[in-house]
Amino acid sequence: MSTQLPFIILHIEDDPAHAVIVRRNIAGLRAGIQLNLVKDGGAALEYLFRQGVFSDPESSPRPDLILLDLRLPKVDGLDVLRQVKLDAGLRIIPVVVLTTSGADPDIGVAYVLGAASCLTKPTSFQEFTLMMEAFSRYWLELNRLPARQEGEGAAHTAS
Repeated sequence: MSTQLPFIILHIEDDPAHAVIVRRNIAGLRAGIQLNLVKDGGAALEYLFRQGVFSDPESSPRPDLILLDLRLPKVDGLDVLRQVKLDAGLRIIPVVVLTTSGADPDIGVAYVLGAASCLTKPTSFQEFTLMMEAFSRYWLELNRLPARQEGEGAAHTAS
């Protein structure tokens, strides 16, 4: 297992209720997580490519993991995923699609574009909590990620 302090997650979500549920669940599951939220696909790309208000690496550190909704304003989630995976500096970051869309074509396209995982948001709070616990156990405890590049934040440490 590996840990990283802080472990940085970029959450791309336009639904405020879903963003709160994810924040509450992740904050309660593990210490040392920095969850950065952007509310549309355009802001996500600006964050990831360090443009505009996100040009400072200190305030927009490179994420260790991206949680991506598919249905986003400005730039669709699949387009965000496509651009992340086409960029040599970003493609190594795992992207977990977290969406209300259970449509097989969306899920298939997400995997073709390079998604590491696709999760469908449950409709009940209890089921959502259980899913986030499983997500946390796998992505934040069991899964090993590569070390961040120099200048991209804290390095991985073994636990």
